Amino acid sequence: MLARAAVAGAGVLAPRPGLAQTPRRGGTLALRLWDPPHWDPYLTLAFRTQVPYTLTHSRLLKHKAGPAIQPGSFPLEGDLAESWSQADDTTYIFKLRRGVRFHPKPPVNGRELTAEDVVYSVERFRSVTGNPQAYMLAAVDRVNALDRHTVKFTVKEPFAWFLDMIANPMTLAIVARECVEKFGDLKKPEATVGSGPWMLESYRPNVGYTLVRHPHYFLPGLPYIDRIEVTIDDDNASRMAAFLAGKYDLGWENAGAIARTDWNAMKEQLKRHRPGLRTAELPSNVVYRVFMRTDKPPFSDVRVRRAISLAINRQEIIDGVADGAGRLNGAVPVALREWALPVDQLGEGARYYRYDPAEARRLLAEAGYPRGFASVMDFNNYGSTFMDDAIALILKDLKAVGIDTRLNQKEYGAYIATSATGNYEAMYYGATPFLDPDNYLFTNYFPGHPRNVAKVNDSVLTDLLVRQRRTQDVAARRRLLHEIQRHLAAQQYITEIYSPVVVFVWDGAVKNYGPNLGYDYGGRLLAAWLDR
Repeated sequence: MLARAAVAGAGVLAPRPGLAQTPRRGGTLALRLWDPPHWDPYLTLAFRTQVPYTLTHSRLLKHKAGPAIQPGSFPLEGDLAESWSQADDTTYIFKLRRGVRFHPKPPVNGRELTAEDVVYSVERFRSVTGNPQAYMLAAVDRVNALDRHTVKFTVKEPFAWFLDMIANPMTLAIVARECVEKFGDLKKPEATVGSGPWMLESYRPNVGYTLVRHPHYFLPGLPYIDRIEVTIDDDNASRMAAFLAGKYDLGWENAGAIARTDWNAMKEQLKRHRPGLRTAELPSNVVYRVFMRTDKPPFSDVRVRRAISLAINRQEIIDGVADGAGRLNGAVPVALREWALPVDQLGEGARYYRYDPAEARRLLAEAGYPRGFASVMDFNNYGSTFMDDAIALILKDLKAVGIDTRLNQKEYGAYIATSATGNYEAMYYGATPFLDPDNYLFTNYFPGHPRNVAKVNDSVLTDLLVRQRRTQDVAARRRLLHEIQRHLAAQQYITEIYSPVVVFVWDGAVKNYGPNLGYDYGGRLLAAWLDR
């Protein structure tokens, strides 16, 4: 048996001496977020639901946050878990904090959170009909409450990414059985009762929602911010004007960023009107990609897939929609720098990332399509106008080599429920925001996986995907991940377009705050405070 030492959760993200002044309690933080399709995080892929849950609910583990954390890195710390240990390759023990209480709201009314709540949440996550993310805990064989504050997980086989899955803000918000039993599911806002730092006070569909401080939060003194006012605004010009006027404390795009084109358009005005703004720039983990049904012609032919990649002028897209600030990626975005291979290190497959329409036409002719073919591209712009600009350029490039592609625009909810879960006719353009390479690779390419929306079935690749999951040694796992990325570059099952270098922006009055990638707004704001 392989013994593993216990790893203590860090707990409070306290400011370091010299980094900031004494924290102030109180105040209202203003955010622009999105209208959730509903409020049950176990029944949707939508980040519009997952983001508010990071404010209202707790997980066993989470990613460390704050100005001392290097953006793009995701070190783990305890959330509900006071400590955790790995007894062997398949057994994990979590010791829960004592005295954790749910929000003082019906139907839970502030009772203590126990190991049974963790077991219930895991079993609901794994078994509830309609959970598109159940795969994230598919490795779990069983979960048991050893006592009131101890939970044991047993996985089916060694899974090197297990703790990363547990900490992922899209995975395992711990919910209360009473809420599900009263409402049937968690779709109603009234069912949003967790143990997180803020409580949902009110929800105004298509307008906004309000969160207030959890008075009995388990970390003493936290959160510092008393109130969070969320505005829902899907008009980009309106959002820009509101931010310029000081209405929002963080950038209005994903994770508190501002699209590069918008930032460049307004930064001179911001210098005059909001001189105290803070900024940080880093490559995003959000990757824009063209997905294809590789299980049927014409996309089952590698020559067609390579032709599509060669047909797309990625630099023109980066220049046009990101003001030149973007990165080319292989199957793992460069933002995950510990694991990603730069395009120029992708071996034979690196050639397919260049813009070469003549070679694209030659490959199409070789594949039996000398005059090209007609197709369809599903699309939703996620409420961001630069997505519209990007898809226009992609369709132009495809048409230039003979692929006449009809745009099939879908409403966000329908797009998430169909295209993004693999129910589409031919192609779709979308964004992928994972925080670890296993989700970019195993999730997207393992045969039969529900998120293998390109319908890939490649025996060489499958073997590599399984081996990297079973490899605990980090250096050996990295070598396997690099081999996978080179293989995928040659096969072009998914056409990687680019990821932006994003500008994170926050008001200077928001102290002890550090931006990072991903949807964990609650983690990044937990120990922040307002100096105004």
